[in-house]
Amino acid sequence: MGYVIVPVELANYSNRAHSVMVRNAMVDTGARRTTVTREIAEELGLDVLGTDEVQTADGVTMVDRSVAFIRLNGREDITPVWISDTYPGVLIGVITLETLNFAVDPPNERLIDSPGLLL
Repeated sequence: MGYVIVPVELANYSNRAHSVMVRNAMVDTGARRTTVTREIAEELGLDVLGTDEVQTADGVTMVDRSVAFIRLNGREDITPVWISDTYPGVLIGVITLETLNFAVDPPNERLIDSPGLLL
C-alpha cells in the first residue's frame, strides 16, 4: 500500500463547465473508490445514485454513491465516487487509478504509468 498527494480537478460528469480544483488530494492504494466531501458534491451538483455501507478507520458507516468527471495528471474519465460527511478532503482510490492507468510510486511520491490489462 502507499499514498501520494496530487492536484485533481473534479466536475459533474454531465456538466463539466463548472469544476473544482483540489490541490491536495490523497491518492491511497488502500482506498477502493474516490471519496469527495459533501460540500464538493453539492457544489458540483452530483446526483446521489444510492447508499453504500463502508468500512472506515472509525468503524462501519453509510455513504452516498455517485459518479464524477475527474482530471488527474493530464488524464480524464468518469469515475464512481463516495460522498462523505466525515472525511475532510478528496481521496483518490484504486478504481480511479486503474481507470486512468496509474499506479502509486510511494518512495518517489508520484504517480506512474500502469498499463491497462484487458485479460
